[in-house]
Amino acid sequence: MKKLFTFLVMMFFWISLHAQVVVENNVSESLNTSKTESDEFQDSYADDLPWHARRFKVTAGAFFPINNTEVQVGSNNGTFGNLIDFEKDLGFNKSTVSFFGAFEWRISRRSRLGSEYYYLGRNSSKTLEKEIEFRDHVYPVNATVSAFMNNHIGRITYSYAFISKPKYEIGALIGAHVLFTDVGMRLEGATIETEYRDNFDFTAPLPDIGVWGEFVLGRKLGLYANFNYFAIKINDFDGRLLSYNLSLLYNVYENFSLMAGYTGLNVRVDMEKERLNGFFKWGYNGPTLTATYSFGNHVKLYKH
Repeated sequence: MKKLFTFLVMMFFWISLHAQVVVENNVSESLNTSKTESDEFQDSYADDLPWHARRFKVTAGAFFPINNTEVQVGSNNGTFGNLIDFEKDLGFNKSTVSFFGAFEWRISRRSRLGSEYYYLGRNSSKTLEKEIEFRDHVYPVNATVSAFMNNHIGRITYSYAFISKPKYEIGALIGAHVLFTDVGMRLEGATIETEYRDNFDFTAPLPDIGVWGEFVLGRKLGLYANFNYFAIKINDFDGRLLSYNLSLLYNVYENFSLMAGYTGLNVRVDMEKERLNGFFKWGYNGPTLTATYSFGNHVKLYKH
């Protein structure tokens, strides 16, 4: 009996020790496997994801901004007209649909060049509820007025990534928005003799500086954000700009992705010219739906 008891005790300790060694080995192998897989997954971002870190990217889609516009234009005799709210006073719709296009070239791991283009055209016809002075004419109460505003917005940027990792990049940018604007009004009279019209157009180059971030959330998900601001005063020109964008990317198939985002741009321009002064304040904010195609070789990103 004593020998049997001793044998059972020795067997118990041997089984316990063997089980502990097996568990430790399994845990160690599991941790090593997970770490290896994690490292491989981390490294695969630059090489395997067809939509991420490619040399070129083309984007096009629709923009659905909500506008807020104020304009004040002086006459040729040097007097100022009254401030016009285009949505309230002239019946412009706040909500519109616009085209948006962009192109990006990654020059190197940290540097990239980008360009964007927006077009926003609006018009309206309304019976005035207040007297409006615009350029050389006075548009009286109860007169029927047609108005228009066309905006072409081009942008070019240079971006540099201070932090460039496989799963995220953060950097700064410098660039410029160029605003081509034409606004005008026409009095619609009963006869051609009573019709008259006025318009005011300008080109405003508005530099901007900002910060941006690009993040890989998964094999098919990405996030992009940027914020920009600048103010400048040169001789007879005074301008301010604030813009931002937040977009979520979903990779549909290989190099083709869809993006949903929210974009805003707020501009103020004061101009003083000989016999003509102008004030223009315009802001738009709204969602974007775009398609993106990425191509070219992958830009190598490093974990360290």
